[in-house]
Amino acid sequence: MEFKISQKPSANHRLYIVSGSDKLEAAALTPEEIAYVGTAFTADQSFITINRYSNFIFISLLKEKKTDSQTSEAIRKAGVEAQAVANKHKIVELTITNLSTRADAAVLMAEGIALANYQFLKYRTEAKKLTNTLVRISFTKESATVKEVTQLGIIVEAIYKARTLVNEPLSYLSAEQLSKEISAIGKEGGFKVTVFNKARIEKEGMGGLLSVNRGSIDPPTFSIMEYVPKKAINKKPLVLIGKGVVYDTGGVSLKPTANSMDRMKSDMSGAALVTGAMYAIAQMQLPIHVIALVPATDNRPGENAYVPGDVIKMMSGATVEVLNTDAEGRMLLGDALHFAKRYNPQLVVDFATLTGAASAAVGEHGIVCMGTAGDDVKQAFRDSGFRQYERLVEYPLWDEYGDQIKSDIADIKNIGGATGGAITAGKFLEHFTDYPWMHFDIAGVSFNVAKKGYYPIGGTAYGMRMLLDFVSHMGKS
Repeated sequence: MEFKISQKPSANHRLYIVSGSDKLEAAALTPEEIAYVGTAFTADQSFITINRYSNFIFISLLKEKKTDSQTSEAIRKAGVEAQAVANKHKIVELTITNLSTRADAAVLMAEGIALANYQFLKYRTEAKKLTNTLVRISFTKESATVKEVTQLGIIVEAIYKARTLVNEPLSYLSAEQLSKEISAIGKEGGFKVTVFNKARIEKEGMGGLLSVNRGSIDPPTFSIMEYVPKKAINKKPLVLIGKGVVYDTGGVSLKPTANSMDRMKSDMSGAALVTGAMYAIAQMQLPIHVIALVPATDNRPGENAYVPGDVIKMMSGATVEVLNTDAEGRMLLGDALHFAKRYNPQLVVDFATLTGAASAAVGEHGIVCMGTAGDDVKQAFRDSGFRQYERLVEYPLWDEYGDQIKSDIADIKNIGGATGGAITAGKFLEHFTDYPWMHFDIAGVSFNVAKKGYYPIGGTAYGMRMLLDFVSHMGKS
């Protein structure tokens, strides 16, 4: 999707955002059109289409909600309707003019349009026929700044890249291919990528990652991304970690329920999210030193697969009693979290499709989070979550949950029982940290089986805008 500001918009097709009927004359509507729109507003219609045959005029009525974040989200969702109508009428370029009381309304509207416009058609034989016609959004110069438009373009592209990674099947996206994709994105985005192969992973002693990989014929990888700005404001780096399980069968603890494996190509959504975030951070040239780590493998029941009852020595030296091989993500992340210690980080943040418990508790409406970071960091994440409407629900990390993962024969076990599953998974991860840390369980929001607003079927990249908002505000503060 291309974004630009036009002195004299070239697009005949226009979208006007208004807060009421009083601004309709500024939209250069005829008296008859103004009357038509006013009648539609009275009938509680908020999105009006005027077909002039030679071009289309769209009017979107901004309605204030209870909170500022809800109003922003309503504008994004109005963009979904605009996107659908634009493509229905084969529109290539749409110009947005903001006549409303919200200064950022045009950018929010364009964000909703662009996020809804994403498609993954790589494997469709009729891709050309199915491709959306809308490829460009322009803004009148009063409706957005150059900085806003540039930033929007970067974030949308980052989200597209992350969604595409999630949508790729295992037949293409093995752990090795994921590392190649990360390297290509790093080259394009302007950040350094180093990839550890299996021999280097063995040398590092990453027992958690290697144990999960034992069931696969494909080798694991460990990708390290680093963006170092010229004048970083943080003396210690921010470290991002993304779970990179490119496909999860559950291993020997094979997933038992019907259709439970259908979306398991998405078990690397955390890896996709942090990769996309690194692209955006580097392209926006944020003054933050950031490192991202992606441990990657598939989890299968073949070869010499690890089994329940095994005791695994992690990179940290800690021993883990495996009671369920489907609790594999925490094994990878445990090694990555320990690896992060060598950077003496200011903060470590991980994103993972970790537990069904988180999905069951919060569903598709938010992210379960927990961590040892200070209240100021947690509040900053909550604020970012509300601004981007990718909201957070914090769970406690009480000591009692740690008791649930104590093992009789090892230091800890990799599951904690029938209750508190999202938290006991978090307590497992906490075991490998000695720095401020936040964990985001994106299991319920990373992949859609049906379109929901501007989140498409397939990979969503839900949480990336929240993360980028947080990092952007780090730069401002």
